[in-house]
Amino acid sequence: MAESMYGLHRTCRCAEVTKEMIGTEATLMGWVQKARNKGGLVFVDLRDRSGIMQVIFENGSIDEAGFEKAGKLRSEFVIAVTGTIEKRGGAVNENLATGEIELRAKSLRVLSEAEVPPFPIEENSKTKDEIRLKYRYLDLRRPDLQRNLMLKSKVAMLTREFFAKEGFLEIETPMLGKSTPEGARDYLVPSRIHPGCFYGLPQSPQLYKQLLMCSGYDRYIQIARCFRDEDLRADRQPEFTQIDMELSFVDVDDVIDVNERFLAFLFKEVLDVEVSLPIQRMTWQEAMDRFGSDKPDLRFGMELKNVSEIVKDCGFGVFTGALSNGGSVRGINAKGQGEMPRKKIDKLVDFVKDYGAKGLAYIAIAKDGTRKSSFGKFMTEEQMDALIQAMDGEPGDLLLFAADKNKVVYDALGALRVELAKQMDLLDKNQYRFVWITEFPLLEWSEEENRFTAMHHPFTMLMEEDLPLLDTDPGKVRAKAYDIVLNGNEIGGGSVRIHQDDIQEKMFEKLGFTKEEAYEQFGFLLNAFKYGVPPHAGLAYGLDRLVMLMAKVDSIRDVIAFPKVKDASCLMTQSPGQVSDGQLKELGLKIEEEEA
Repeated sequence: MAESMYGLHRTCRCAEVTKEMIGTEATLMGWVQKARNKGGLVFVDLRDRSGIMQVIFENGSIDEAGFEKAGKLRSEFVIAVTGTIEKRGGAVNENLATGEIELRAKSLRVLSEAEVPPFPIEENSKTKDEIRLKYRYLDLRRPDLQRNLMLKSKVAMLTREFFAKEGFLEIETPMLGKSTPEGARDYLVPSRIHPGCFYGLPQSPQLYKQLLMCSGYDRYIQIARCFRDEDLRADRQPEFTQIDMELSFVDVDDVIDVNERFLAFLFKEVLDVEVSLPIQRMTWQEAMDRFGSDKPDLRFGMELKNVSEIVKDCGFGVFTGALSNGGSVRGINAKGQGEMPRKKIDKLVDFVKDYGAKGLAYIAIAKDGTRKSSFGKFMTEEQMDALIQAMDGEPGDLLLFAADKNKVVYDALGALRVELAKQMDLLDKNQYRFVWITEFPLLEWSEEENRFTAMHHPFTMLMEEDLPLLDTDPGKVRAKAYDIVLNGNEIGGGSVRIHQDDIQEKMFEKLGFTKEEAYEQFGFLLNAFKYGVPPHAGLAYGLDRLVMLMAKVDSIRDVIAFPKVKDASCLMTQSPGQVSDGQLKELGLKIEEEEA
């Protein structure tokens, strides 16, 4: 039977009790982590979000009824205990902040009883994700998840503090807006008052924050909820949180400067990690050539080497065929992996096929210098020596090559490089390597749509010196765009925006929009630009992804209180769910059955 806490007041949280409080009285409240009945003594580990305090119940120190209740306590009972803080009578627990003290109970109230939970409430749970997410309210009691969410709360608080001091204003933008055609699919919300019309939930506050710059607010910040109806991965969710900002009268260096100082402040305050400024910058092209990725992990080497010139006259058709089709041949050197078994190499071949590659060529150099190669018979001794030398190959190394169109080679070797680093245990989560990636291509060609699409969005400014190329060679135009990358993860991205009418119209033209179509979709922004628009730029961080890296966990689900699974459903609430015919009728909607 649950008791009331009437008349009781919690004096502090469990792990807030210190040695200096020995001899004083305290009232603690929380969940029973563990109870051990030793006959005349009952030991209870009492848990709340701060940590654990040992409570000792002894017949005589507490009345008989209280001692009897203590003997019946089980895991996850919610209790209130009043007693005296004492030095531990038994061994000190070095693993607890409160390991030298305990609470000797004088009174006990059972505020709520609990059924046996479906899994233990403990750190580093081995329980299947499906079970944990079904009972997420229990999963969230685990100390590691609680630490993650407290860290996220601290990051949000410090973010607001930093940007307020930098003159930013926190302004909310609408959740119910206009659906836009570019980018990922929108989540749509039907309007009851306007039958047949829909709101789009924001993929980002992009257009609104640009309008705020037109309105003269100069520096805007928002911790914004965003929505994207796209396929999920470990670091993607249908709803997520951005640290979103926009600044007026700035260029690339101004945005980078304030954000470098923000990151240095945040990592020092939260993790006591010094971020060395200025953060390294690298162009998109350099990142692709060296790492096969526009979000390179700089914690390890294994950089790509372009060996096209060396193999252009060899007898290996895979290499020469790729080069004749305008592609390239590139390789990576997996240091010390020359003795890798053939079966393991075959698994790497299968791995790169997921990234469009037809296979991998390799040279395995044993520690005694002997070589095994998948293509050695097509090369002369001199060609093989030149290739190994170009790859800095030494005894004990494994050299892996991909030959195809550049995009395929970059994607395959970029992913292979990270996969090998995992296998070779080169990814140190205690190391934080930041890099800015700049000068992205402004446009990318979509084979599916047979037109150029914006790599970032239609309002991204191009490098001024590339303006003539917009008419002659649009694919070579570089954007004034920048991403901030941490340990191989893009944690934020942004750009300088177009504020000149003629450039914006030309951009829409290159994206296949007529002037009428552009105004139909973005008229409110284009009209605002007619009344005096300042040069402006912005950036947005993925808050969840940033906190994931700071918390050293592998999935953003571990830093979101109530996440969705891969099919965008919630196992706890069973959403999305069906609604009544009455609700559908009110909205003017009808569900059509799919044909078998």
